[in-house]
Amino acid sequence: MSSGNTPTRSPLQTPTVGFVSLGCPKASSDAERILTQLRAEGYEISSSYDGADLVIVNTCGFIDAAVEESLDAIGEALTENGKVIVTGCLGAKGDIVQSTHPSVLAVTGPHAAEEVMGHVHSHLPKPHDPFMDLVPEAGIRLTPQHFAYLKISEGCNHSCTFCIIPSLRGPLVSRPIGDVLQEAKALAEAGVKELLVISQDTSAYGVDLKYRTGFVGGRPVKTRLKELCEALAEFGIWVRLHYVYPYPSVDDLIPLMAEGKILPYLDVPFQHASPRILKAMKRPASAENNLERIRAWRAICPDITIRSTFIAGFPGETEAEFEELLQFLEEARLDRVGCFAYSPVDGATANDLPGALPDEVREERRRYVMELQEDISADLLAAKIDKEITVLVDAVDEEGAIARSSADAPEIDGVVYLDGVFDVEPGDFVKVRVVDSDAHDLYAERV
Repeated sequence: MSSGNTPTRSPLQTPTVGFVSLGCPKASSDAERILTQLRAEGYEISSSYDGADLVIVNTCGFIDAAVEESLDAIGEALTENGKVIVTGCLGAKGDIVQSTHPSVLAVTGPHAAEEVMGHVHSHLPKPHDPFMDLVPEAGIRLTPQHFAYLKISEGCNHSCTFCIIPSLRGPLVSRPIGDVLQEAKALAEAGVKELLVISQDTSAYGVDLKYRTGFVGGRPVKTRLKELCEALAEFGIWVRLHYVYPYPSVDDLIPLMAEGKILPYLDVPFQHASPRILKAMKRPASAENNLERIRAWRAICPDITIRSTFIAGFPGETEAEFEELLQFLEEARLDRVGCFAYSPVDGATANDLPGALPDEVREERRRYVMELQEDISADLLAAKIDKEITVLVDAVDEEGAIARSSADAPEIDGVVYLDGVFDVEPGDFVKVRVVDSDAHDLYAERV
């Protein structure tokens, strides 16, 4: 958001709100709900500080670096505009915002759209009563027109020792399946070509509701991930699953992928391979034989892409346990891997575990994981040369089109470069043949 001074606004001018959004896709989904409500009530959205009557900063508070980034963003908004409402995960971490920036107008936690709107109304009265026909049925979105995040639940019931999400976002609260599918329908009708299903624990969707049966278009549908995926498949667009814990129920989804109903893509946060470390992390499904599960998934759906994240240097992690992680990666040959050096998070119980490792050891282990995975990724991508695949175009620049395959989630995975292809637009599906690869991306030509 660009800088400037807060303007003096005539009473006849439309009240305008600036918006800064940080953090994960779940935070973006919260932001979209607030933006949709702002537009529904007639507020304008400003892309600059000097064009705004006040600014909302949607924060992240998961790790120390995110806290610092959020506090800096709040400080910048206060300096450039002066009237700031803070929402998001940082707002749930005690009084850190108020103590650092006491001049903010208000602070809320995450998924608090109604509370945020109440503060907006207090400081910037709404121009008229809400009429939802003033905004598109699919709402106001932060993503490009051709893909969208579909949040199916909020919060988490687990107590992983390195994580404070439950204290920030509360326990699992699944959205009614009718509401989720209504939103998905509106997005599909608005031209969205890819839905990215997100939550804190996607596999647990409906657990809190005891898989209650809802009614969609007059037919009963269970509030459960398998049934949700079957219903989403009917829209005829890409459906990609994120944050899927490896519970046994996940096995039911793989045939849907093999049949082409949803994308053959699973984002599964394994986090480690050592049973002792996983137990110390208090990871759900920590007793599962994940290598065996992966083999079984690939036997049913050979084209499945598996993405995961891992933590290196967890407190007490021995050299032998780190080697277990490396051996797992060598055997599993996952398609996409992210690795983080363990970072103490204020309020996480892992901070009290014995055997904290020096920063340089944690970083060295993280780097070693990523170097190993880079070699694995390069081999897997090279095996795709000469194959024909369907890609979704994201952008077109001076060199050609930039697209993604079913194996590539936006912003976190690789891309497919189509050099010299200009007669396409974002949102187009294109059949291509892979001609080259590197450690992360593919290069292809149109068929």
